[in-house]
Amino acid sequence: MAIDKGYVFTSVKLLFVLLFVESQCRLHHLVLKDDVRQRVHLNTFGFYKNGYMSVQMDRLSLNGVPIEDIDSSTIGFSLDRTSSNGFSTYLDDGLDYCVLKKVPSSDFAVVLLLLDFKYNQVRMKTSADEGMFPHIIPVLPKSEKDGEEKQQEKPQSGDVAKSRRDVTENKADVTFPLQNKDKVFSFQFYFNVTTDTQQGLYNFYFHNCYSSMAINQDASSLSTLTFSLEIHIEEKNPESFLSAGEIPLPKLYICMSGFFFSIGTIWVHVLRTRSSDVYKIHWLMAALPFTKSLSLIFHAIDYYYISNQGYPIEGWAVVYYITHLLKGALLFITIALIGTGWAFVKHILSDKDKKIFMIVIPLQVLANVAYIIIESTEEGSSEYGLWMEILFLVDLLCCGAILFPVVWSIRHLQEASATDGKAAINLAQLKLFRHYYVMIVCYIYFTRIIAILIKVIVPFQWKWLYQLLDELATLTFFVLTGHKFRPASYNPYLLLSVEDEEDMEMDDV
Repeated sequence: MAIDKGYVFTSVKLLFVLLFVESQCRLHHLVLKDDVRQRVHLNTFGFYKNGYMSVQMDRLSLNGVPIEDIDSSTIGFSLDRTSSNGFSTYLDDGLDYCVLKKVPSSDFAVVLLLLDFKYNQVRMKTSADEGMFPHIIPVLPKSEKDGEEKQQEKPQSGDVAKSRRDVTENKADVTFPLQNKDKVFSFQFYFNVTTDTQQGLYNFYFHNCYSSMAINQDASSLSTLTFSLEIHIEEKNPESFLSAGEIPLPKLYICMSGFFFSIGTIWVHVLRTRSSDVYKIHWLMAALPFTKSLSLIFHAIDYYYISNQGYPIEGWAVVYYITHLLKGALLFITIALIGTGWAFVKHILSDKDKKIFMIVIPLQVLANVAYIIIESTEEGSSEYGLWMEILFLVDLLCCGAILFPVVWSIRHLQEASATDGKAAINLAQLKLFRHYYVMIVCYIYFTRIIAILIKVIVPFQWKWLYQLLDELATLTFFVLTGHKFRPASYNPYLLLSVEDEEDMEMDDV
């Protein structure tokens, strides 16, 4: 018991430490130290017309290789535009070599920003036709030698935009200064989406081509190039800091919260009107839609503040993470309990059933911890990809684990229907358990595969359809499960439970 309490205390403590990790959300601040990755995904954002993106690279330092040995196409950034996640990007066209080493193709809307450390310049390359890609406008720092006032803060600064735009309209290489202070480099730029044709999903990457260009060289003579980077990114649509496909989410979550609250209220009414046929599992099922409703409300509030100010209010974010954790754990525990037949078919869980819960509950805690870390971590950080893989793997393991109790119950009922005198009731239960198994498989398949495929295929401004379909699938699953296991005297599950109680009373006599 002491070990269990210590485990619970440690888990709760870890959870709250993770909850209070500061998240910059749409006002990004990424710090990388001694990184060796060839490609770093800094951000993906969907822009409407009049949206803007501002990038401020405060510090970039390179170690392990002399600056003189790094040419102008080794370190840099790429910015490309697609209509959705499912369409090929500029990076997909050249996975066998570094994209900075090739001339941008006219088939893609892309801009390369190459850092030339020898001449302290940023060279810009693009093959996009005029007007198809936003003009990249450099922002120069204030200098004592230059009396001209330079605007740095807001991308809407019209005077600076005009003065820089005349230079950047040429499709040939365009250069602007790269600040160098004791081999620590910095520069700033921004762009405005000014036309409908420039709308789209923009992917921003940092590239380190030194390791990829050295593949054909003698391995014994190679050195490892590490880089340290600090960068600020601000992106905003005309009336929201949310990406184009996320702008409808606050209203969507509020509406779905109302639906879940409604079915929870209806379920409680059913339990009160048929109190004689109600079991403990029914009240556990009643808590699920209300917990889901609260989680959606807090999620909507979280997105509302992100939409208005670019980052969440810490208190609301913490409350959302807590309700999300409770909802996830309660969902899988309820599905597993129903699958074991607890309170319907049997009143005591077997050792085999208990082992399932010993697996599912820790996995659910780990999955929710991974989700919280992902939500509060920048995409470009080295641990982001690791936690994404952990979340995907653990979620699949949880989905697979909750199917075992249903399969065991089906086998148990098949054997029971052939050995005892309650074949009709057992066969009716067997039919319902098979239906429930199909329901779980369809729910998992749709929310984990079909909905994600839709998210990849649809245009960037319709990405919210993924969340809509996911919530509708969950709502449908809740309604069907409640209908199958509703308290009623003619329910085959309850019939067997009543018969078993009568047999136990006769045995006692």
